[in-house]
Amino acid sequence: MFPPATADIAADDRWMARALELANQAVGVSDPNPRVGCVIVSADGQCVGEGHTQRVGEAHAEAMALRDALQRGADLRQATAYVTLEPCAHHGRTPPCCEALSRAGVARVVAACEDPNPRVRGAGLAHLRAQGIAVQIGPGGEASEALNVGFMKRMRSGLPFVRMKLACSLDGRTALPDGRSQWITGEPARRDGMAWRRRAAALLTGIGTVLADDPRLDVREPEAIAAPLRVVLDRQARLPLDARLLATQGPVLLMHGVDAFPKRLDALRAHGVTCHSLPSNPDEQLHAVLHHLAEQEINELHIEAGAQLSGAWLASGLVDELLVYLAPKLIGPGRPLLELPPLHSLADASSWRWIDSQAFGADLRLRLRPST
Repeated sequence: MFPPATADIAADDRWMARALELANQAVGVSDPNPRVGCVIVSADGQCVGEGHTQRVGEAHAEAMALRDALQRGADLRQATAYVTLEPCAHHGRTPPCCEALSRAGVARVVAACEDPNPRVRGAGLAHLRAQGIAVQIGPGGEASEALNVGFMKRMRSGLPFVRMKLACSLDGRTALPDGRSQWITGEPARRDGMAWRRRAAALLTGIGTVLADDPRLDVREPEAIAAPLRVVLDRQARLPLDARLLATQGPVLLMHGVDAFPKRLDALRAHGVTCHSLPSNPDEQLHAVLHHLAEQEINELHIEAGAQLSGAWLASGLVDELLVYLAPKLIGPGRPLLELPPLHSLADASSWRWIDSQAFGADLRLRLRPST
């Protein structure tokens, strides 16, 4: 007989850290599902199975780890499964992971945190306990929450997590007066910015940026399996049919006003663009964008836009996180970072708190979230 599964705090921390490493491998792969990693450890303390969530409709982390353990011929009696999120309990695109773990005969499951999905939310852990499996919540909860910040927010509030990227000189300029901006920041900072794009299921910009810069708005990394949705806010549907973002991989969603010309929309649809109408009231439009993206199961929205649209998003209070890349340059006259409405007093200014700062080459990345 094997001894009963027991907790070893140091071992739990170590194995959950490995499970989180695996979960990170699901970035750019698993959306709209959460990024989950799983490690199965035998009764004698050996790793016998590993896995992370695959593309939507394919195996979850637990199934991948169990498959790995089966291929190794492992004995899972009295084994412990370390999972970075509560095993699912519902029949969706794949069978419930809690049932797979109980059928495999594991004796203990350590989950970093509960799943806020209303279809799961404690049901997976309850099933495991009902099967006589020891269940523990944590460690690794904070890291799992951070990794799945978009999924967590969408499950709890019904809206995606909104992250905005900005890049400017020390004096707050994004370009010269004539619009030239290549490059204010260096290559290391731009690579980091691309990694944040890869995290997101949708990238958003405005028609002004498209007309001025003709961006591809893509993720130029071979690891990115699922191309993000590119979203263009374009009231009059002026998106050029030869725009570079239409020639690159990934779907394009154009969100337009009610006064957009139908023939223009038909031409865009013929080029593979999905078109969606926004409310006529400007005060409702950005909220409508988020609600529509949530219906498309978008977890994280990444915004890279011009001063006017970026300012509108910030003034709306809908931005959850700022990424500000600060280049050690003084440009003088040039394009401003943001266009914000005037304040009656400094007491009305929106306040942000520092999350972290990190140097990338000569540039500094600042990460902030609203202070309230």
